[in-house]
Amino acid sequence: MNTPATSDPLVEKFLQHLALERRLSPRTIDAYRRDLADFLKWRPDQAQPNWARLQQAEIRSYAAQRHRQGLSAKSLQRRLAALRSFYRFLNREGLSKQNPALGIRAPKVKRKLPTTLDVDQLGQLLALPGSAPLDLRDQAIMELLYSSGLRLAELVSLDLHHLDRQDAMLEVTGKGGKTRRLPVGRKALEAIRQWLKARPELAKADETALFVSRQGRRLSARSVQSRLALRAREQGAPRHVHPHMLRHSFASHLLESSGDLRAVQELLGHADISTTQIYTHLDFQHLAEVYDQAHPRARKKK
Repeated sequence: MNTPATSDPLVEKFLQHLALERRLSPRTIDAYRRDLADFLKWRPDQAQPNWARLQQAEIRSYAAQRHRQGLSAKSLQRRLAALRSFYRFLNREGLSKQNPALGIRAPKVKRKLPTTLDVDQLGQLLALPGSAPLDLRDQAIMELLYSSGLRLAELVSLDLHHLDRQDAMLEVTGKGGKTRRLPVGRKALEAIRQWLKARPELAKADETALFVSRQGRRLSARSVQSRLALRAREQGAPRHVHPHMLRHSFASHLLESSGDLRAVQELLGHADISTTQIYTHLDFQHLAEVYDQAHPRARKKK
């Protein structure tokens, strides 16, 4: 995606740092570009800011005005985070001794709990009929998403050599180009084995992707989304199913069984354990629902 420059040389230098040193994805870099460009556009005098002398009051004024204009708390948090990251870069480069974006808080975002499927619903979803190559491919995709808790982008980027069938391990490249090794469950391994038998019927001779389309090339993220939604409808799923729902279900079921938050964090590839902690709230919500339904002093009278 080609995005116009911000016209600020220091911002452009920061974006190059994100691409070349931190190896962030083009999509993430574009988000940083838009967030910083919004601050530049907001400045009342439209002048190039002197970043080394910018005052906290000016950033606070920016945040307050954007909030009054209807910018959501989540979007405002992201824009302030972009400014803080930009200033950390300026500090590192010796271009500023301050970080005026520190200490400025956006309104709290009400955290939405992830939607999951229970074990019975997943069992029904994963019991796909059919033995055609596309049936076997879809079965392997769904089993692997649930078995290893993959992000959609991680799944579609998999190549054949990333899977070690002997050790039942998978090498995945996650956010920021970080790699991690994940175990692959018995059911998923068997589903992949069946798919690999059928894969030559679809795949082009030079294609390295683990999962391919009808045309024999790497399967796109959009195709995985649409196929999973279709399969869920065919299997009578109670709600719209998307790939991240299987990742959420993987994390929730694993945490419910093990209680090991750090292990789940590592398997999911979360940089911050606070991201993983949302699944503890989900687990507590489930326990509360069980209590309400089962305890004689909690049950509502019909």
